[in-house]
Amino acid sequence: MKKKIIFPKIKSLGKRNWGFEDLLVLIPGVLSLKKIYIKKGNKGGLQYHHKKNECGYIVNGKLLVRYDNGNGKLVKKTLKKGDTFHFTPGLVHQEEALTNCTIIEASTPHFNDRVRVESKYGLKNTGGLPSTKKKQVIFR
Repeated sequence: MKKKIIFPKIKSLGKRNWGFEDLLVLIPGVLSLKKIYIKKGNKGGLQYHHKKNECGYIVNGKLLVRYDNGNGKLVKKTLKKGDTFHFTPGLVHQEEALTNCTIIEASTPHFNDRVRVESKYGLKNTGGLPSTKKKQVIFR
């Protein structure tokens, strides 16, 4: 295999109600690297992923992470600049920006992979992207 260096162009994945998401690098079949910006007071859906395995690094801000502790209960942890996280497939989680946050996220390149679970925990679904079925997950 010929060795080469690549300088990918950043691709916007669109503005969201909570901020925006940029795809920094996609290595097909291996990983995706994103920059995620979440505006203070905003949060993503309470969800898990069928296949996606993701981790992140807090570049700046304070991020509240809610996750299922394995006993069907949601617990909270506050992350700050320099902290990291890792959400394995099937782990229920939600991110909420306590201040404006920038996150660098690396994950398997599974796109459109989310199962919303607010109702399972007695919470109101506040909109956002809907659940997808396992067969709808896109692997790039």
